[in-house]
Amino acid sequence: MSWLQVTRGDAPLIVAFPHAGTDLAGLEAGFQSSWLAWRDTDWWVDELYGFAHALGATTVRTGISRSVIDVNRDPSGASLYPGQATTGLCPLETFDGQPLHAGAGPGPAEIARRRSTWFDPYHAALAAELARLRASHPRVVLYDAHSIRSRIPRLFEGELPQFNIGTNGGASCAAALETAVEAVCAASGLGHVVNGRFKGGWTTRHHGRPGAGIHAIQMELAIRGYLPEPEAPDENGWPPTFDPEFAAPLQAILAHILDACLAFAEGGPAEQSRGQP
Repeated sequence: MSWLQVTRGDAPLIVAFPHAGTDLAGLEAGFQSSWLAWRDTDWWVDELYGFAHALGATTVRTGISRSVIDVNRDPSGASLYPGQATTGLCPLETFDGQPLHAGAGPGPAEIARRRSTWFDPYHAALAAELARLRASHPRVVLYDAHSIRSRIPRLFEGELPQFNIGTNGGASCAAALETAVEAVCAASGLGHVVNGRFKGGWTTRHHGRPGAGIHAIQMELAIRGYLPEPEAPDENGWPPTFDPEFAAPLQAILAHILDACLAFAEGGPAEQSRGQP
């Protein structure tokens, strides 16, 4: 499957990229514009974490745009954030609330087709890699990598902290992992929050089974940390080009975060709560 890229490593760490893809799968005519369909992409986040392979991490990336199908949403269509603005499995609008589609959008049969074509294989690949690594490691960390614009009034007030750690209220991973990642973020001097606006999507909530040795954590980055983010994106200047030099300071912090994930998975401090492996 050319749209699904799995690069295997042997360390007990998987870094997942559910929203870095831009492939509209031949469905361009159904959208208001390709640019609008691409606007909410997690731009260049896979390049930002390009160093993960040198750590021995496995990476799993879908090339399909989240506007075609969002592999980090509940496949039943239920909201992950009841009472708050969000986007769905096959989004009908952008983060800013603009209609994505030229018409009504995909119906039930088309949504089912997209789920079986892209959503199910993506999560089957994640599950297979987790099982492969879990067979040789007592703990495996699934790190779900995201980024988002710093200011989106429809989704949150003001400016988003740089680091937004999600563990589904502590249910998707051991307390020691959450604490270790938060400690790196705090030491950076940049803003951070744990289980704030972004508590973890379907990937974190579905695959995180700390009692079985699989610990899932989501990191939502404010995009300003690694891209020169404009006040408001427009078709002429969005997305900014990825500049390794601009991204390097944040990338160094992210390397420490993944190091902390590996230290936890490879033995780290013994668990003191939740009775987890």
